[in-house]
Amino acid sequence: MKQTPEWKSFRLNAALPRVAAAMVLGLSVSALVQAGAVPPEEGDYIIPRTEQNIARLGQDLTPMGSPRVGNEDGTIPEWTGGLGREDWPDGYQPGDRHPDPYADDEPLFVITAENYQEYADQLSEGHKAAFERYPETFRMKIYPSRRSASFPERIYEMTRRNASTGRLVGGGEGVADVAEGLPFPLPQNAYELVWNHKLKYKGTGGMRYFNQVVPTARGSYQLIRLREEFLGLYYVEGNTIEDTDNILLYFFQEVESPARLAGNILLVHESLNQIEQPRQAWIYNPGQRRVRRAPNVAYDNPGTASDGLRTNDMTDMFNGAMDRFTWEILDKREMFIPYNSYKAHSGDLEPDDLVHAGHLNPEHMRYELHRVWIVDANLRDGTRHINARRTMYLDADSYQIAIIDHYDQRGNMWRLSEAHSINYYEVPTLWVTIESTMDLQSGRYIANGIDNEEQPMSFDADLRASDYTPQALRVRGRR
Repeated sequence: MKQTPEWKSFRLNAALPRVAAAMVLGLSVSALVQAGAVPPEEGDYIIPRTEQNIARLGQDLTPMGSPRVGNEDGTIPEWTGGLGREDWPDGYQPGDRHPDPYADDEPLFVITAENYQEYADQLSEGHKAAFERYPETFRMKIYPSRRSASFPERIYEMTRRNASTGRLVGGGEGVADVAEGLPFPLPQNAYELVWNHKLKYKGTGGMRYFNQVVPTARGSYQLIRLREEFLGLYYVEGNTIEDTDNILLYFFQEVESPARLAGNILLVHESLNQIEQPRQAWIYNPGQRRVRRAPNVAYDNPGTASDGLRTNDMTDMFNGAMDRFTWEILDKREMFIPYNSYKAHSGDLEPDDLVHAGHLNPEHMRYELHRVWIVDANLRDGTRHINARRTMYLDADSYQIAIIDHYDQRGNMWRLSEAHSINYYEVPTLWVTIESTMDLQSGRYIANGIDNEEQPMSFDADLRASDYTPQALRVRGRR
C-alpha cells in the first residue's frame, strides 16, 4: 500500500520519544533508522545501500549514483561521462574563461506566462509564481539536455569507498567515515542528499570574484565587487574527517568596491558538524582597524551588503546547520532547471547585459530537463528562521541544489533562488557561476557571480590554513 505523507508524519510523531532517547545516547541518524526509531524514506527512487547496489556505481549507475540511462522518451540522454578533456572547446587553456561547449544548441521551446501551465509538473512552485509576478518579462528558454556533470577520477574512487562506510552522526548534523568524495552516492534520506550538496567537490583552493548586485525594483544597481578565497580541507588528497579538525573549509571575503564598503573583510571557519562546533566568524572593519568576532554569521542573518535579500545560510544555495528544520524527500522527478549556463558566464557580456528590473535577463539564461531530487525543509516547533519552509531541487547527477522555493511565515511563496551552473571542465566539477534570488513579494532580487569582466574562478590556488586565522586577518586587513 502506498504510504501517504500524513501516514509518514504519524509514524514519525509516534517515534519521537524513541528518537529523543536514541539521540541522547549519541546514536547517528543511520542508527536511528536501523533501530526503527525513524522510518526510512519511502519511494521507488530510493536505491537500498547494499553491496550489490554499491557495485553498480560506475556501471549502470553513474559514479555519483544517478541512473546512467536516459529517459524513455529521449528528452534526457544517457550519461556518457560528462564533460571531459576531449570536449574542451578549441583553443581553451586552463585559466581562460570557459567557452560554451554547446554554443550551437538552439532552444527547443520557450516557456512563458501564457503557456507555463502546460509544463506545470516540470516546474517548481517558485517558477510558476515568477511567471505570475512578471508575466511580460520572465521566460525560460529550454535547451537540449546535456548531462555535463563530471568529477575527477579520484573523487569517483573515493565516492565508491564512501558508499560502504559513510554514516550520519549528531542527528544528521555531521558525517563520519568518509573522505574527499560524495559521502552518500546511494542517498537514503534527505539529510544524506543535503550532505552530498555540501560536500560536492569544489577543488582544494579557490579564488574568485563573486560580484554582487542588489537592484531596485526599477532595475538600478551598483556593482559590489567581492573577492573570495576558500580552502577546502575535506577535499585534500589523503585527508580524513579527523585530519580536518571539524573544519570543512576556510572562507575569506573582502569587499573591494564601492568605496563606502571597501576594505570590509569576513573570515569564516565552516565546520563539518555545526552542532558540535558552530561555524566561527570574524570581521575586519577598516575604519576601526580591528578584528572582531561575528557570532551571528549563521542561519538567517543577512549576507554581506544584501539589503536583507540573502541570508548567510543561502551561500551556495544552502549551507550551514540543519537543526532548525525537519527534512524529508518529497519526490524524484524530471524538471526544468538552470544548467550549462555558459551564456551567462560569457566574457562577452557586461553587467548591464544581465541585470534587468525584477530578475536577470532571461535572454542569457539556459534551462534544461534533468532528473531532480526534491527535498522539503520545514521549520521545527520552538525554533525561528525567516523561512518557515524551503523546498530544494537537487540535480541528480551532481547534487548541486539548482532551485529553492522559499516560503514566509504565513506559508506563502516568497522567494525563488536559482543556481546557474556550469561544468568547470578543467577541474572538472559542476558548480554555480551565478546565484540569484528573486523576492516575488517586493519585486527586488539579488545576484552573485556577476564576474564577466573579471578573471574566471581559480581552483588550484596555493592557499594555507595559516592564512585564515584571526591574527592573519588583522595583517591582511592592514595592507
